[in-house]
Amino acid sequence: MPDRKDEEREYDLRWADGAEHKEPSARARMLAARWKENPPGPVPFRADPDHRGSGRRSSWVSTVVVLGCVAAVIVLLGYINFRAPY
Repeated sequence: MPDRKDEEREYDLRWADGAEHKEPSARARMLAARWKENPPGPVPFRADPDHRGSGRRSSWVSTVVVLGCVAAVIVLLGYINFRAPY
Protein backbone atom coordinates (compact mmCIF):
# COMPACT_ATOMS: atom_id res chain seq x y z
CA MET A 1 0.00 0.00 0.00
CA PRO A 2 1.51 3.35 -0.95
CA ASP A 3 2.48 5.88 1.66
CA ARG A 4 -0.25 8.38 2.47
CA LYS A 5 2.35 11.17 2.43
CA ASP A 6 3.05 10.64 -1.27
CA GLU A 7 -0.62 11.07 -2.17
CA GLU A 8 -0.86 14.31 -0.23
CA ARG A 9 2.33 15.77 -1.67
CA GLU A 10 1.72 18.20 -4.48
CA TYR A 11 4.03 18.15 -7.47
CA ASP A 12 3.70 21.26 -9.55
CA LEU A 13 5.80 23.29 -11.95
CA ARG A 14 7.09 25.61 -9.23
CA TRP A 15 8.47 22.62 -7.38
CA ALA A 16 10.08 21.25 -10.55
CA ASP A 17 11.50 24.63 -11.58
CA GLY A 18 13.02 25.04 -8.14
CA ALA A 19 15.15 21.93 -8.58
CA GLU A 20 18.88 22.62 -8.27
CA HIS A 21 19.92 20.38 -11.14
CA LYS A 22 18.12 19.61 -14.38
CA GLU A 23 19.30 16.73 -16.52
CA PRO A 24 19.64 17.56 -20.22
CA SER A 25 17.39 15.77 -22.65
CA ALA A 26 18.55 12.66 -24.48
CA ARG A 27 18.89 14.65 -27.72
CA ALA A 28 20.99 17.31 -26.00
CA ARG A 29 23.28 14.64 -24.55
CA MET A 30 23.59 12.91 -27.94
CA LEU A 31 24.43 16.17 -29.74
CA ALA A 32 26.94 17.17 -27.05
CA ALA A 33 28.72 13.82 -27.39
CA ARG A 34 28.71 14.03 -31.21
CA TRP A 35 29.92 17.65 -31.27
CA LYS A 36 32.70 16.94 -28.78
CA GLU A 37 34.43 14.75 -31.37
CA ASN A 38 33.31 16.57 -34.51
CA PRO A 39 32.02 20.13 -33.93
CA PRO A 40 29.61 21.49 -36.54
CA GLY A 41 30.81 24.06 -39.00
CA PRO A 42 29.40 27.57 -39.27
CA VAL A 43 26.01 27.81 -40.96
CA PRO A 44 24.55 31.07 -42.27
CA PHE A 45 21.35 32.22 -40.60
CA ARG A 46 19.56 32.68 -43.91
CA ALA A 47 20.24 31.19 -47.31
CA ASP A 48 21.54 33.39 -50.07
CA PRO A 49 18.65 34.95 -52.01
CA ASP A 50 20.27 33.93 -55.32
CA HIS A 51 20.05 30.22 -54.56
CA ARG A 52 16.32 29.69 -54.77
CA GLY A 53 15.04 26.40 -56.10
CA SER A 54 13.37 26.22 -59.45
CA GLY A 55 11.34 29.31 -60.31
CA ARG A 56 8.45 30.27 -58.08
CA ARG A 57 4.94 30.53 -59.40
CA SER A 58 3.24 33.84 -59.12
CA SER A 59 0.30 34.08 -56.76
CA TRP A 60 -2.29 34.35 -59.52
CA VAL A 61 -1.08 31.11 -61.15
CA SER A 62 -1.43 29.28 -57.83
CA THR A 63 -4.91 30.75 -57.39
CA VAL A 64 -5.96 29.61 -60.86
CA VAL A 65 -4.63 26.11 -60.21
CA VAL A 66 -6.52 25.81 -56.91
CA LEU A 67 -9.77 27.18 -58.33
CA GLY A 68 -9.46 24.89 -61.35
CA CYS A 69 -9.06 21.85 -59.11
CA VAL A 70 -12.08 22.89 -57.04
CA ALA A 71 -14.17 23.39 -60.18
CA ALA A 72 -13.07 19.99 -61.54
CA VAL A 73 -14.09 18.26 -58.29
CA ILE A 74 -17.49 20.01 -58.31
CA VAL A 75 -18.13 18.98 -61.93
CA LEU A 76 -17.00 15.41 -61.23
CA LEU A 77 -19.27 15.10 -58.18
CA GLY A 78 -22.19 16.57 -60.15
CA TYR A 79 -21.62 14.08 -62.98
CA ILE A 80 -21.46 11.16 -60.52
CA ASN A 81 -24.72 12.27 -58.87
CA PHE A 82 -26.38 12.78 -62.29
CA ARG A 83 -25.42 9.27 -63.44
CA ALA A 84 -26.36 7.54 -60.14
CA PRO A 85 -29.49 5.36 -60.46
CA TYR A 86 -32.23 5.89 -57.90
